[in-house]
Amino acid sequence: MNEQERAVRDGADGFIFSLIESEQKTSAEQFKDFVAEMAIEAGFNHYLLAEFPRGDRSGFASNCLASNWPQELTDFYEEVDLFYCCKLVSALKKTAMPVFCDKAPFESTAASQVNQRLTALFRGYGLKNTFAFALHDMHLRQYIFAFSGERAHLAREEAMGQVFRGMEFLELFAQLKPVEQPTESLSSREVECLRWSAAGKSSEEIAIILDLSAHTVVGYLKSAMRKLDSVNRMQAIARAFRYRLL
Repeated sequence: MNEQERAVRDGADGFIFSLIESEQKTSAEQFKDFVAEMAIEAGFNHYLLAEFPRGDRSGFASNCLASNWPQELTDFYEEVDLFYCCKLVSALKKTAMPVFCDKAPFESTAASQVNQRLTALFRGYGLKNTFAFALHDMHLRQYIFAFSGERAHLAREEAMGQVFRGMEFLELFAQLKPVEQPTESLSSREVECLRWSAAGKSSEEIAIILDLSAHTVVGYLKSAMRKLDSVNRMQAIARAFRYRLL
């Protein structure tokens, strides 16, 4: 095992899989090895697998699934809370293709003194360049794969090979992470009312469309909000989309 491989393997102790149950330890170890091997194959020393940050969960720690970043770097990055607005995430939002960043990809898009310290930390630990891509699994959950180190830009064939490896990983990983569902099932009428509400229709308009009274429609929507643990219609609609009910 060469020096680079040893560095990646040793760093795997920082692996995070909080969403995998303890009785699935063997599978978690296999996934850890899979991500570490991807980094080695691409010629990078460090790796990060994270869920794509979203409005109700934007922090680094809450989205990080696998990483061998140094603990000092991980702790500081969580403290400054820049993951959701960093240059890398912004770049991945604008393309379906892999990206290669050699200019502080994990810094905020806005200039600040925190960015300067981050750059020094990342470069000090050897995370100079980053190759990254975003993929979604069969449940439409989106993830970020990011590999960092000193190596130069990847060739097209090599980059696409890594993307395919990421797809293989998510095909297996999705089987251990079932789709989140509400604790109580929604009726077909409740889903129907939510769907029309998501389309911008008022309760009165939905009542006309479904040939119901406005009072009945409001009742269906309130019931859906309760089952989705939501305080208003907009939150209920957002959660219904997350649960793939709409």
